[in-house]
Amino acid sequence: MNLKATAPPLVVDGLRVSYGRMTAVDRASLSVDEGKVYALLGRNGAGKTSLVRCLLGHRRATAGRAMLFGEDVWRHRGRLLMRVGVVPEQPDAPPAMSGQRLGRFFSRLYPTWDSEAYRLRMKRFEVPTDVPFSRLSKGQQAQVALGLALASRPDLLVLDDPTLGLDAVARRTIYDELIDELANRGTTVFLTSHDLNGIDGLADRVGILRRGRLLVEEPLEGLKRRFRRIRLPTAVDQPPWLRPMQPLAVSSGTWGVEAVVSAYDETAAGLRDSSTDATVEALSLEEIFIALVGETEEGASP
Repeated sequence: MNLKATAPPLVVDGLRVSYGRMTAVDRASLSVDEGKVYALLGRNGAGKTSLVRCLLGHRRATAGRAMLFGEDVWRHRGRLLMRVGVVPEQPDAPPAMSGQRLGRFFSRLYPTWDSEAYRLRMKRFEVPTDVPFSRLSKGQQAQVALGLALASRPDLLVLDDPTLGLDAVARRTIYDELIDELANRGTTVFLTSHDLNGIDGLADRVGILRRGRLLVEEPLEGLKRRFRRIRLPTAVDQPPWLRPMQPLAVSSGTWGVEAVVSAYDETAAGLRDSSTDATVEALSLEEIFIALVGETEEGASP
């Protein structure tokens, strides 16, 4: 059996990235299955960019490995990245080159280049392809970067916070294009993002970094099932049935008790007892993220 042929498109195994005495990524491990969308989340300085740099072979890991399609990306970067489309946090291109010239340049680099798909995508985005890159708006530059990445028909698409600083319309076009690409080609996607609402219905699996360590690494739906906000309308101490549900935050006052729990159990005795008048609310991905890493992270790594 050819193990490389069956390997996940992306694997991070015990990855550690250090800058002198400072550790940016601390023994992170994750895997992305073919055709799935993985969202890596974290506050500024949590270590996302350092991890992405290792994934793209831009930096050698201090320890552990970053693997693409079953091979070490640091050792085989040139060959492996031919199968990867990349959209960086800050789209970058020669300032004087137009979208049309960029398309011609990229077409000479990728054997799988699809000129017609690129042309149609720019038309759909309403991005003028005869204007120098430096004169395009930030949203248009991001759309050109995505168009270039997708026109190579990649097996893996890596996006480093692709909607950062974009307006609502530009953000929506980026997500619509990703959804369309996933439906038509099943491209594997790995992205980092601050736009938690945008990826809530897009990601299959999420990882949440805090100070370089993965706090969470699991399917998004499973994560959302185990987090709940529980409210009790009485000013009492934390009830005994709440502790096994691993509350992250509990607040109380004359108005009652409110807790965010990370191991919700709907069969808990206290919730079965209607006399408690407990109310239970599901949380959005953004609310879960804030509950896990919302406090100030002084001294966070880059």
